[in-house]
Amino acid sequence: MAVRCPFGTPAVIENAPRDANGYPFPTREWLTCRALATAVSRLEADGGVRMLEGDEAMAAPLARAHARHQTLHDGHRVAGAGDPAHVKCLHAHLAFALAEGGSPVGDWIMQRSGAAWPARCCAESAV
Repeated sequence: MAVRCPFGTPAVIENAPRDANGYPFPTREWLTCRALATAVSRLEADGGVRMLEGDEAMAAPLARAHARHQTLHDGHRVAGAGDPAHVKCLHAHLAFALAEGGSPVGDWIMQRSGAAWPARCCAESAV
């Protein structure tokens, strides 16, 4: 399943849980929207990973996200949900939240990063 931006371009792509050799694929959902990815990168650079880990109100939503991600990966802990005690990648958590139809973790990341759909398609300038 892909999540598309309002302009119809893939914003999140979904990989198979295992690669061609049967090994767990490290990132199931991949954030491909440059506008969202740039905003999340800024948040990560400003300490967003530690902020999310330290937000007590997010402990239960993070635990649920980690458990869901692990279930979808045939029981393996990979990528942004590799260690339930730590947040590894806000991009992976946001992509996962968008692919799952939303979550408190995704809302937290969107709000604090200021991420939003751009006024025009960010993929147009990539061509």
